[in-house]
Amino acid sequence: MRAVIALLLLLILASCTNPPYRGCDVLGAEDFVLDSYKIAEGKFSILEMEGKAIGQLDPEELEEFDEVIGEGDLINIALYNPHKKELSRALAEIGNSVGFRVLDGKLHLPDVEPVSIAGFSLTEAKEVLQNAYLEKLQDVELFLSFREQPNQQVELAGEVGIPGLTANGTLRLFDVLSKARVQPNSNLFMSYLVRNNSLLPVDMYKLMHEGDMSQNVVMRPRDKIFIANAQASSAMVMGEVSRPGVVKLTSGSMPLREILAEVGGIQFTGDKGYIQVFRGNLLKPKIYNLNWKHIIRLPSNSLLVMPGDIVYVAATPLTEWNRFISQLLPCFSAWDLFCSGYGRWVGLP
Repeated sequence: MRAVIALLLLLILASCTNPPYRGCDVLGAEDFVLDSYKIAEGKFSILEMEGKAIGQLDPEELEEFDEVIGEGDLINIALYNPHKKELSRALAEIGNSVGFRVLDGKLHLPDVEPVSIAGFSLTEAKEVLQNAYLEKLQDVELFLSFREQPNQQVELAGEVGIPGLTANGTLRLFDVLSKARVQPNSNLFMSYLVRNNSLLPVDMYKLMHEGDMSQNVVMRPRDKIFIANAQASSAMVMGEVSRPGVVKLTSGSMPLREILAEVGGIQFTGDKGYIQVFRGNLLKPKIYNLNWKHIIRLPSNSLLVMPGDIVYVAATPLTEWNRFISQLLPCFSAWDLFCSGYGRWVGLP
């Protein structure tokens, strides 16, 4: 009877130890290095590995455009005419109080019929408005500037300090991120830019931290930028490390050496021959097995961990055995106490 109980306990407790995965589908250090080179290419290569490719950036997105007047814009207008000073004062008073707003694509000014200027540049609008006054007056000079452009805004959300900026044809993504007071620990890897209800393929981390100006797109009216917080992407570290838990990956990746340092390193109970990385769908992940020698000898950027990875350090065989014995002995002690008590109760010697 005791042998049966011991066998059952052996099976149960063995399942509670901390062994490595040793299936035939485990990949080696060579595969991990090759995939790390893909990760090092940046955000879109990582998304492609995750099955979330979003295409390539159109070169036209880097081209500046002429700023035009839109519906709802508020225009500052000053008029100079040596013979109609009262008209100049009237325009100044209206401009200082309520301004001249574009309604139904037109601008309404004193002494002239409404003039259509929507879609015009300020230079074109000035010429049209000035010609309208020249039909009635001589020596007229107009000066136009934007006061408000409510429909030309770039909207900002997330880890930023301002709600938006005006897209003027020359405003670029780098300018926006520089002026938006982005929080220092923001996750630029998980941040994104939406244009016309679609994600625009730009890598903000490469732009801001590596100076990759191929990502410095010109902003368009009604663009939306979301800056993610530091917890938006991470990797999990488990097993025989000092502080198992989550490590934030604000850049989209981190060398495995730094990951292990973040959690306090491998404990003396850890098996340095079985440092495993689980990647992808947990139902069918890619599993890499690495040795400590790989970590200390290979360049840091050739062993990269990406968001969603699970780093697992197995226990040494001796550690597993000691844990097994430490859990097994109390069970046998309890069994002996039960047997001796039962024996005395039934009168056995």
